[in-house]
Amino acid sequence: MSSAHKDHPRTFSGSQYVYPVLSRRSGGISIGINLSPDKICNFNCVYCQVKRTPDDQETHISIDQDTVEKISSELIELIEMVYSGALFQDPKFTDVPEELRKLCDISFSGDGEPTSSPIFDQMCLKVADVRRQYARDDVKIVLITNSTLLHKPKVQEGLAVLDTNNGEIWAKLDAGTEQYYQSVNRSEVSFEKVLENILRTAQKRPIKIQSLFMTIMGRPPADEEISAYINCLKDIAAQGGKIISVQIHTVARQPAETFVNSLSDQQIDDIAAKVNGHTGLKVEHYYGSKI
Repeated sequence: MSSAHKDHPRTFSGSQYVYPVLSRRSGGISIGINLSPDKICNFNCVYCQVKRTPDDQETHISIDQDTVEKISSELIELIEMVYSGALFQDPKFTDVPEELRKLCDISFSGDGEPTSSPIFDQMCLKVADVRRQYARDDVKIVLITNSTLLHKPKVQEGLAVLDTNNGEIWAKLDAGTEQYYQSVNRSEVSFEKVLENILRTAQKRPIKIQSLFMTIMGRPPADEEISAYINCLKDIAAQGGKIISVQIHTVARQPAETFVNSLSDQQIDDIAAKVNGHTGLKVEHYYGSKI
């Protein structure tokens, strides 16, 4: 594994909002856009690598039209670095294999839920414009989301932009029951609302499901939880939700919580096989690293 796979800092070469990632799930370079530099998120996932403190909740970083233009400028610069090869002169990216030195997507991700940003809809328009002018046709715009706000009108406007600009939604689903969801994602938003938003979104366009499983206090998810999770996927599909694939992965970078660790390769294989066997969906699976 390249060292760039293991380290996903949210800043790069002076940029405040835009950063490069060597992504296993994208199969090359993904340019991340961090719309949550203040680290505020309506999830508090036990496996998250972002270390939040009480002070973070009191810190507010102003997001306005100037921010839109700054992100656009940083994005253009980084796209040009990938295509020129300048990115791979950076020490963090010099060992990236030649076949992975390609720009695969521009991704809304970062230190919090991207759709919670007041400029999310504006940024969808801006990123679509930058992609048309500076990136190749096969580059996707990816939204990595916890699905809690997909029903909001402004978010819906942003999704409509992605629909016509090679966009793709990767919706987080880490549980099959409310109880396990609360133990992993620790949110005030109900599991039922998350499932409803995933379903409604998938009924309008194909999406990917992104699921992370891990050990908590040394214990993997129970068989009953995996069965409930599989039933959630089956329910989405049965109600007309279109799922491109299910991404099964585990902890690959140091989480903020010390009681969380990776599943073994065999455990990931077993979950992936169960999901495929019971749903017939395409399953992509990714192994973790020993923390």
